[in-house]
Amino acid sequence: MSTPVISIRGVGKRYQLGDGAAHDTLRDHLSAGFRRLLRREKKERPVSEHWALRDVSFDVNEGEVVGIIGHNGAGKSTLLKILSQISEPTEGEIHVRGRIASLLEVGTGFHPELSGRENIFLNGAILGMTRAETRARFDDIVAFAEVEKFLETPVKRYSSGMYVRLAFAVAAHLDPEILVVDEVLAVGDASFQAKCLSKMGDVAQHGGRTILFVSHNLQALRSLCPRSVLLKNGRLVESGDTASVLNTYLATDSGLQTIHRWPDAELPGNDEIRLLSVRALDEHGNNSGVFSTSNRICVDLEFDCRAVLPTLTLGFDLKTAEGETIFRSYQTDQAPADQPALCLGRQIWRCEIPAGLLNFGTYLVCPRVNRQNHYLIYEGPAAVRFDCVLDHGVSPFWHKLKSRADRAGMISPILRWAEISSPPHG
Repeated sequence: MSTPVISIRGVGKRYQLGDGAAHDTLRDHLSAGFRRLLRREKKERPVSEHWALRDVSFDVNEGEVVGIIGHNGAGKSTLLKILSQISEPTEGEIHVRGRIASLLEVGTGFHPELSGRENIFLNGAILGMTRAETRARFDDIVAFAEVEKFLETPVKRYSSGMYVRLAFAVAAHLDPEILVVDEVLAVGDASFQAKCLSKMGDVAQHGGRTILFVSHNLQALRSLCPRSVLLKNGRLVESGDTASVLNTYLATDSGLQTIHRWPDAELPGNDEIRLLSVRALDEHGNNSGVFSTSNRICVDLEFDCRAVLPTLTLGFDLKTAEGETIFRSYQTDQAPADQPALCLGRQIWRCEIPAGLLNFGTYLVCPRVNRQNHYLIYEGPAAVRFDCVLDHGVSPFWHKLKSRADRAGMISPILRWAEISSPPHG
């Protein structure tokens, strides 16, 4: 049996919270010292502990594409930082065979004062590539990143999207044996995300590269990763076939209900718009979480608009419990005259799912915000969930279904049938 490329054994990461917490760098020590001097405190505040990871163990073999799944705070990013040697584990061991290229945060590994061209060669050197090897891939990197016009510009002047495009292009086209990708790709626009996913699939299939991939995009995880691991509260819950792990992830969802309101400090969005809440209810105002398919189902998106931009689009993906997208809807799908008016300040927009469309089952609402043909602002995990009872049929045959779960299909519309020709007489 071959030796794993990545071997993780009993890994834990503990953080100490408070003024007396341990500090990793000289800067941390100095800043903490100055804070205590300024406050003239003789005693440090009580220290509390937080385990971001605890007793995590699994292996990754050469050429595997493994998804890392879990809700916010599950420990996914902490694990990737330890793997990338950005931080050290408090306990346990990690053994890695091969060079790692990491995309964990926008601009990681770039020197802000250097140009795009210089950073390509700098990253190549960091990955152990010779200048000649980097030069041989240079044109492909630039073409993929779509930054030809800005090659000589210091990257500190790049937008976050340009940063990500160049960083991903360098990591994917050079020769690290292991590629580690966090949710950072969500910064790019939808077309570039699709381009990245396609490239990762090609690199894994034909290049034999090992990939660890963190994403809230369940479709991407399902299509790209044959195997996944599920983290919850810093512990490994399950490791195995991605479809099975996703089912566990959705089945043990932490508190998804029909109303979700983000804390003020965690409002998703940017300086142009912030999402405040999402809720699902039926046409009678029922938000119990169990809706009849004979009623319209409403999805309300509450947001704070901070800049009135004609290209701003607000919408959501409706997904099954298994993560399959049933449809995507934006307010801009309608004619301009029919779209709700975008104004500064707090607003609530409602989208109505027509009666008689959905099938029996559990559904997830995943909000999306972007600038049309510019960039993605937010693509998050499911915010709310609801169940549907199939009861919109009027035919006696419909109601003879053995159970309300027997109707095949992701949706269950009643379509019109009519005769357009008759059999010949005689």
